[in-house]
This record gives sequence, structure tokens and C-alpha cells, in this order.
Amino acid sequence: MPYEFTERGRQVLEEVRRFMAASIEPAEPVFYEQLAELGPDGYPPILDRLKSEALQRGLWNLFLPHLNADHPGTPLSNLDYAPISEVLGRVGFASEVMNCNAPDTGNMEILNLYGSERVKAEWLAPLLAGEIRSAFSMTEPDVASSDATNIGLSIQRDGDEYVLNGRKWFSSGARSPRCRVLVVMGKSDPAAPRHRQQSMIVVPRDAPGVSIGLEPHVFGYDERGGHPEVVYRDVRVPADYLLGEEGGGFAIAQARLGPGRIHHAMRTLGVAERALELMVQRSLERHTFGSSLAHKGLIQDWIAESRIEIDMAREYVLSAAHQMDTAGNKGAASAIAGIKVAIPNVALKVIDRAIQVHGAAGVTQFTPLAHMYAGVRTLRIADGPDEVHKMTIARREIRKFSRDFHISGG
Repeated sequence: MPYEFTERGRQVLEEVRRFMAASIEPAEPVFYEQLAELGPDGYPPILDRLKSEALQRGLWNLFLPHLNADHPGTPLSNLDYAPISEVLGRVGFASEVMNCNAPDTGNMEILNLYGSERVKAEWLAPLLAGEIRSAFSMTEPDVASSDATNIGLSIQRDGDEYVLNGRKWFSSGARSPRCRVLVVMGKSDPAAPRHRQQSMIVVPRDAPGVSIGLEPHVFGYDERGGHPEVVYRDVRVPADYLLGEEGGGFAIAQARLGPGRIHHAMRTLGVAERALELMVQRSLERHTFGSSLAHKGLIQDWIAESRIEIDMAREYVLSAAHQMDTAGNKGAASAIAGIKVAIPNVALKVIDRAIQVHGAAGVTQFTPLAHMYAGVRTLRIADGPDEVHKMTIARREIRKFSRDFHISGG
């Protein structure tokens, strides 16, 4: 399918590349030094300096194509944003510097599309300004959340308020002091049709009854803000904090996760590119059995395979982004599901080869590879596991030949 970047998109991409090379990449050691001093929930001061520079360069809120003109930012199409997000993926905090970081991106998208005027004023505006952070509270510890109709947290109307009771976890970033608001999905009408039982609502992080429970680590890493369990006990929020209408939560979740999945894929390409660079550099530096690793046929094969796989994956992502821009998220559903499966698996292969070329150093904290592997491996589960996305792709393919095809539950 033909597609073409806009002139403005190309200009923003070049400015992002210049900013990355001149300011963000050189600041990476400083960021991690400051974070080590502050602890896992700290906010390294270097971020404020970089954010100020990003605003001056006009590199802010690049991800949101439906951005209101009253808010700061330079929104782009999904296609124009794709290579930009790939560049940001090279450095873990680069997206945050330009206010393009998950889960805020997806949350801002749905607050903008479904939030009341009160929600937009109280929560969307400070998020767009980068003054606060947010978390997305959907996954639950006691159910298979890959099927979002399973969720059990209750959202019940009581006069001019809604009352929430239940538990969530992997609400990424919720432990951070900068996280001020949670977007929560729960069950508002268990008697409704299966996909109309859920609603989505905004909850202030400091609302009475909201507390942190379990704090899971991912492969031993304690990420900034964590991925904690959030417990909701008789939490009351105003009725106009509801997003959209009652029973619309499942549809909103799908609207949120589509762009979120493609953003993950874009950033992951940047991770894969950096892993390939590290692999090549290491192969040139290390010598064994009389020659550099770069002279070994097997290593050359790994480098070539990685280059081919990354380039093929990039074309898949660009095609999906183009479909989102031209056919909408629903029309691009199969492509979005496909890249959600393909890109992390490609990146994991490249990172694994890079680890092998680095030898023992590759699995230590002295290279970024182990941390990169841990982060990318979670993407085979986050926003829906591979198996669910493959199932939805298969069903669409089968129904091209059998429109009445149905897979019954086990």
C-alpha cells in the first residue's frame, strides 16, 4: 500500500534526531546517576532541563492527532509519528522528555475524546502540559485480563457519584509521586450484554480508599513508578468523571489500546536498532581465535539477519500506521494486532544475539541489553498477549471464507 510522509513530518523527524544527538543521548549517564541517588521513584532533575528544551524546539505532544488547538503541542499523523517514535525508543526516557510517554499517551487520547469538560480541565490539561503523570488501571490479579470482559472491579452509581470496589495491578507508574490520576475500567452492569457491562472512569490518585498493595518487579527490575497493585475500597468520585457513557468501557479500551500498541511497536524498533548497533560495535572490539568477532561467519549471519528482520518489521509498522490514518483504528485492527505480535519478537531475537556477542557482560548491568530484553519481553503480554492477537487475526482471515464462522468457548 503506498504511503508518503508529509513535509512537516520529515522536518519534525530531523529536529527530533538533532535533539536526541545533541541533548538526550549525552544526558543518559546523568539521568541514571541522578536516578540511582534518588531511588526508583525519583524524578531526575535533568528531565526538567530537557523538557524545557523540547518545548522550545516545538517537540511536545507529538503523538496526539486529535489535539485541541488550545493545548501546547505539535500533533502528527500516525504515519509521520512512526519514525519519530522509533528514534525516541533508543533512549528509555526520551519519550517522557517530549511528553509522549506511555501510559500517558493513551490516557490523554481517551480523556480528549471521551472526557467531560470538567475532566479535560482538571486532568487532561495538566497531563498535556507535562505537569503530572497518570496510570491505566485495567489488569486484575485474580482474572485473565487478556479477556477484558472478565474484569471484576465494580463501578456503581450512587446519586451524583460512582463508588468503586476491587483490585487492579500492573497499573504502571501508579507508585510515583507525580502520578495524580488513574483511568480505571470496571464492571458497572453485570446483567448487560457481555461487551456492555464495563465502564471507564477517572479516579484521583489521592482519593480516599485508593491504596497501593502488592508491588511486583519485572525480571527483578524495579521500574520508575513501579507496576503496583492498586486497591479501591469504597472509592467515591463525581459522576461526571465517567468517560463516555455507562457500558462504553470496553469500546473505549479498544480505542485506547490501538494507538498504544502501535506506539509500543514503534519504540521497540528503536530498541532493536540500538541492540544491533551494540552488537556490531562489540564484534569489532572483541577478538578471539586470531580475529575479531566481526570476522566470524556466524556473527556476520546474525548481523545480516538482524538488519533484514528490523527493516521488514519497520515496513509492517509503517503500513499499519498508514492504515490507521486512512481506514481508522477499526479498519487497521488486523495490522495493529500483527505488529503487536511481530515487533517484540523480532526485537527479542536481535537483543538475544547482541547479548550473546557481548558474552557475560551482556547479562549484567554494565550494558543496557539485559534491561532492554526484560522490557521488550513484557510486551508479549502487555496490551494483550501474543496468543490473543493471533486468535483475532486468524478469525478475521477465516471469516473471509466463512462469514458465519464462530469459535465457541471452552
